[in-house]
Amino acid sequence: MQKRTSSSGNKGAYKPPAAGGNKYYSDRSRDPNRFKFRGEPEHDFKLNHQIRVKEVRLVGENIENPGVFTIEAALKMGDEMDLDLVEISPNADPPVCKLVDFQKFLYQQKKKQKELKAKTSKVVVKEIRFGPTTDEHDYNFKKKHAEEFLKEGNKVKAFVFFKGRTIMHKSLGEDILKRFIKDLEEVGKLEKDPELEGKRLIIHLAPKQKSVK
Repeated sequence: MQKRTSSSGNKGAYKPPAAGGNKYYSDRSRDPNRFKFRGEPEHDFKLNHQIRVKEVRLVGENIENPGVFTIEAALKMGDEMDLDLVEISPNADPPVCKLVDFQKFLYQQKKKQKELKAKTSKVVVKEIRFGPTTDEHDYNFKKKHAEEFLKEGNKVKAFVFFKGRTIMHKSLGEDILKRFIKDLEEVGKLEKDPELEGKRLIIHLAPKQKSVK
């Protein structure tokens, strides 16, 4: 069987059309939606020839002399480095852009969002229970645990439970919680004043943010 050949060696090869006479038109821009993945939301970034401004500010570690460039010069640099021109701050004047591998860029953005979501969603509340006549040993044991919880980034819900007629000694519970708040002031902060709910006098402590030096 004879092999079928083409009369021209490059017949059918893709030839990027001229876009408004721009000689730096890149074949990267012919399919701006190529970064859409099944099941994934569309990204909000403009890239390459979707960026329709005269000038952009180029930033990034791979830019030897960051500054303002014409869009043509920025696209040419992207072609030479085989990278995509991505608009990261569209509201700046001129818009701020980076030259990146856009697939890697999207991956890093998604990774950062997941890490941020994980940090904000993993808020654990640990409970510490006292009685109005809690002894010194029991108090110190529970205080130590509360201190560890706060250092780990957890919140602490501490309460004094009044059983039967012990509610008549509410002041004893208030004294325990005041001491508890003071003893943990270096690692925790009071979110709101003690409040009585039924037979429980409750406080909420949140971990203190470490000061940046």
